[in-house]
Amino acid sequence: MTQEFTGYDDYENAEAGPEKTKSKPASPMAQRFRGYLPVVVDVETGGFNSATDALLEIAAVIPGMDERGLLYAEHSLFFRVEPFEGANIEPAALEFTGIKLDHPLRMAVSEEHALLEIFKSIRKSMKSAGCKRAILVGHNSHFDLGFVQAAAERCKIKRNPFHPFSSFDTATLAGLAYGQTVLAKACEAAGIEFDSREAHSARYDTEKTAELFFDIVNRWKSMGGWNDF
Repeated sequence: MTQEFTGYDDYENAEAGPEKTKSKPASPMAQRFRGYLPVVVDVETGGFNSATDALLEIAAVIPGMDERGLLYAEHSLFFRVEPFEGANIEPAALEFTGIKLDHPLRMAVSEEHALLEIFKSIRKSMKSAGCKRAILVGHNSHFDLGFVQAAAERCKIKRNPFHPFSSFDTATLAGLAYGQTVLAKACEAAGIEFDSREAHSARYDTEKTAELFFDIVNRWKSMGGWNDF
């Protein structure tokens, strides 16, 4: 029987299931994002089409929350990824990212290996924080989420911790907070060091996106925008 969802609550209640309705009090992290664990992700790819173009790099930063209710980077993961069989790779994409597929030190892994390792770490952090699901944080997050979901589907990974269609977009948040939507300019406005020579690496862009997201969330709290737990 097909379920129809009219909004967030219908979807989330179906995801949670009846066995999760009576649980211990939520942790500060779970309270802050309504049961979601925000995980910062960046991907580098062989093009713009998640269904046909290769996933070449993926990185993730999983946050923790200190006793003051402030976010910080707790875990980080990074993988260079082997293109899936038949994947399209645009030469312009390689020129833009600087990725050299034949570099002897690239040491790439399969999509499945990269995603399983990242998902395992996310689920561990979700359990520790008492969160029911992860939500992807990215700069232009719909792009990263699309590639993660497409790769998970290709690999037939059933235990995908990410919400399938919602995400937190730091381009939008930075536009609100600093009047800037480009990652480098938003970091500059926030007082975060940004080296353009390191940009377009999934590892570096994820680290900087995480710093930007944490800065916005923590600054909002310091201004009284989120009630103390």
